[in-house]
Amino acid sequence: MENSKIYNMPFGKVYPLLIAKAEKKGRTRTEVLCVTSWLTGYTAGEIESFILSDITYGDFFRGAPAPSKNTELIKGVVCGVRVENIEDPLMRSIRCLDKLVDELAKGKKTEKILMGE
Repeated sequence: MENSKIYNMPFGKVYPLLIAKAEKKGRTRTEVLCVTSWLTGYTAGEIESFILSDITYGDFFRGAPAPSKNTELIKGVVCGVRVENIEDPLMRSIRCLDKLVDELAKGKKTEKILMGE
């Protein structure tokens, strides 16, 4: 899938899939909101409101008020691609969120995920 298709997907369709992935493995919506907030700087309330809005996935990340300065600590493979090798900053942010949710789904503690351990 080309990047523009991902960028133009409705946030309200994509984000609930991340929540469902985590919940299927016994994690909570709150934990997904926590890692998303850490990554983007949005509050949990803002993220929840975006689910009901018409914002695109790309615009959600482009408009992030305080992107984490520690995203370089996020490493690993998502969708067959090594996160740390993604050159496009927008796609890297998207895949970083995927990786954070993957780590939650694997049972890693939220505190350890956000500390880059």
